[in-house]
Parts: sequence; structure tokens; C-alpha cells
Amino acid sequence: QVQLVESGGGLVQSGGSLRLSCVASGTASSIEMGWYRQAPGMQRELVATVTDYGRTNYADSVAGRFTISRDSAKNTVYLQMNSLKPEDTAVYYCYADSTGYGIDSWGKGTLVTVSS
Repeated sequence: QVQLVESGGGLVQSGGSLRLSCVASGTASSIEMGWYRQAPGMQRELVATVTDYGRTNYADSVAGRFTISRDSAKNTVYLQMNSLKPEDTAVYYCYADSTGYGIDSWGKGTLVTVSS
């Protein structure tokens, strides 16, 4: 019922910045949206979350460097990534929890590559 489209990934040098965007389409608004990432051979890792009321949460590995925000009028969630490190290299996936009972929508992912 909700379709998610990510954009903003690319290749950056260590210490650089990127801003990811996730646009949600559909008639229902989501209680929670956020970002996971998955590096080659690794499990998906929860990076950041934001509720419809603006409450945010971050993984320890990105706290202080990444900022998640949400524009409800545009149905868009953003992930501002600063001070990027090679270990941040991964495919980043946007998700939505439209009911509060669990994730029910995933984006297709956008690749972030951080070079040394």
C-alpha cells in the first residue's frame, strides 16, 4: 500500500557528506520511517528511525554524524550523512511502518560507497 523510492547515493571520499531521500507514495501515512543498511556479507543494520511526531533514534555507529528528518507534507524522509567513513559503505534501504505493528514497506535501496 506504500511505495518507497530512495535517491541520493553515490561515491564519496572519506570525510565527505551525502544526503539520502526517500519519497513515500500512497494514501496512508506511516507511524514510523527510517533507514537500514547492508554491507556485502553482512546482516542488515538499523541506522536511524523517526516517528510521525519527530522522535528520532540512531545506531551508536552513526550517532553524531548522521541526522534523520521528515517532511510530512512531502511524505519524504531524509538521511544527512556527514564525516563518512569507509565502513559506512553499504546499500541503504528506506522502510515504513504504516500501522505501528512492524515494517510493511521497503525501498529498493541506494548504494553509498565511501573511498579511502
